Amino acid sequence: MKALLARLKPDLYLTLIVFMVVLASIAPARGEAAVLLQWATRIAIGFVFFFHGARLASEEVRRGLTHWRLHLLVLASTFALFPLLGLALAAAPAWLTPPALAPGVILLCCLPSTVQSSIAFTSIARGDVAAAVAAATASNILGVLITPLLVGLTLHAYGGALTWTSIQAVVLQLLVPFIAGQALRRWIGGWVKARAKVLSWTDRGSILLVVYSAFSAAVVGGLWDKVSAADLARLLALCCLLLGLVLTATTIAARTLGFNKADEIAIVFCGSKKSLASGVPMASVLFPAAMVGPLLLPLMLFHQIQLMVCAVMAQAYAKRRDTPAQSG
Repeated sequence: MKALLARLKPDLYLTLIVFMVVLASIAPARGEAAVLLQWATRIAIGFVFFFHGARLASEEVRRGLTHWRLHLLVLASTFALFPLLGLALAAAPAWLTPPALAPGVILLCCLPSTVQSSIAFTSIARGDVAAAVAAATASNILGVLITPLLVGLTLHAYGGALTWTSIQAVVLQLLVPFIAGQALRRWIGGWVKARAKVLSWTDRGSILLVVYSAFSAAVVGGLWDKVSAADLARLLALCCLLLGLVLTATTIAARTLGFNKADEIAIVFCGSKKSLASGVPMASVLFPAAMVGPLLLPLMLFHQIQLMVCAVMAQAYAKRRDTPAQSG
């Protein structure tokens, strides 16, 4: 019970992100400071994706890709079901989906899955951890390419069309550092692994910098004049609805297609997550600075909700008694 309650409460990282939003609302960066901050965030984004590339084990991906039916289902949920639901919710009446936050809902639905939490919850629930490692890793690798394409297709009406400039930004700020990290992993992988805790906070510090920069530009542009407390309450309900629909769909699909319980767990946890670590820098690359703040609000809420709900689900899965057919 103590472990469950610990997982239900907001973690320190999310608290710091909220603090950066509050700080940007009170003291946003302006003028030359804002320009310097934008350059700093671009450099930070490069480091984030470089370390992503250096951390992800290619061997795990190759070993897990043999379970192709599971991976196709996870990818279908991440990059097909989610975007379709996002478009449907964004087109809902204003009393359900606040118009100012609709683009952020669509962006949320275009993002790749998480890696760490997907694997952690699969492990707690006694699922197929190797398959979860491969599925979540493949989602993040493919997301560097697929997410900008989905954003270009779904968000062109909101200024998110995939232009040559945005393609260059994706390649230079996301793809090149990621490939460089993968290429150098043979030599620096051990060094990165040995300093995982320090580098994880370097990663998180970069995300905090991006959040402050994005919300500074949004606040200067009048963010809180466009978004009310009632809008945030509706967004909270919307994120709960979205997560509930995806969790239900992935569970039904896994059982209908005959996956065993361990595979079902990997599918449900990998197919229902959205990555805050990838989403924040991607948004700052793909959209003008003043748009990024409102775009991140749905992702921030969804991120905490998915952790709370999946913590409860993982504990429930862990208490089951497997039959031989279920355990595989």
